[in-house]
Amino acid sequence: MSFDEGAARVVRADKGSVLVVPDDRREPVRAVLDRDGLAVLEGGRVVPTVGDWVLVDEADGEPHVRRVLPRSSALVRDSAGATSREQVLAANVDVVLVVEHLDPDPDLGRVERLLTLAWRSGARPVVVLTKADLVPDAAGMVQDVAAAAIAVDVHAVSAATDEGLEPVRALLTPGVTLVVVGPSGAGKSTLVNALAGRDAMSTGDRRESDGRGRHTTTHRELVPLPGGAVLIDTPGIRGIGVVADGDALATTFADVAELVAMCRFADCHHAGEPGCAVTEALAAGELTRRRYDSWRKLAREAAYQARRTDSRLAAEERHRWKKITQEYQRGMRGPGRPRD
Repeated sequence: MSFDEGAARVVRADKGSVLVVPDDRREPVRAVLDRDGLAVLEGGRVVPTVGDWVLVDEADGEPHVRRVLPRSSALVRDSAGATSREQVLAANVDVVLVVEHLDPDPDLGRVERLLTLAWRSGARPVVVLTKADLVPDAAGMVQDVAAAAIAVDVHAVSAATDEGLEPVRALLTPGVTLVVVGPSGAGKSTLVNALAGRDAMSTGDRRESDGRGRHTTTHRELVPLPGGAVLIDTPGIRGIGVVADGDALATTFADVAELVAMCRFADCHHAGEPGCAVTEALAAGELTRRRYDSWRKLAREAAYQARRTDSRLAAEERHRWKKITQEYQRGMRGPGRPRD
């Protein structure tokens, strides 16, 4: 097998290697990474992820990832732990399906958080509310979620009964890549199977204690769908660190951003200052306290992540220049020349 021409797409990423499908649609091939698990992307080095297009060669006798091609979009979350590293969940995605269950009641704050990640990625977000067959008023719940998902399509579906899936299936046009994100037990894998028309992903039984499905997906994987679309399923995300810019937050919270722009002072803290449009909207009931608190929380997290990232980049730059200086000093001394 030769990889001399064209690119291959990552369908699954594991430690030290990735499973790729060449663009001529041959069988998946396992390609190894460098020892550090990274590959070149636009002058830097990154961990290849599901959805990436990569260049592979076999110069060393086995398929080896040499380069990641530029990403048209990237769904990014803050990595777990104390580092400021970011984790790319999926690359080159066109549509982000934000999946939330209707039973138990949907968590609006979580929907807003996932929408912020989706808007930041550069892909189009769509909210899919699962388990519609288990609630008496799915239409009313859709309206509640739509109020928190401004300018985003919201669909209530039941993968078990095939109810409401038509508008979601309409997204599955040839060449489109979708990614499914949401909490454990939201029915993501069941939704993937319904869209694929087969048991592409494992599913768990529904727990009677709280109505949630059991967590089954343990890795991200690209699944081909009928008609030429592909879909990436992801493990349930518990703590979702925000990696967002101002535009992503302003899009998710367009109503709050509009009020902020109307405040008398540009640096208004919305804490009782005169002419604060946000405070006035809260007092009049035009803006709910829940949505305001959600906006404040995500804005603080995004600002904190930005500070951490700036600190990391500064440290890396200092390390780079320290290394350059050391190499320069070694060159000035020459071989065998003693230190002054």
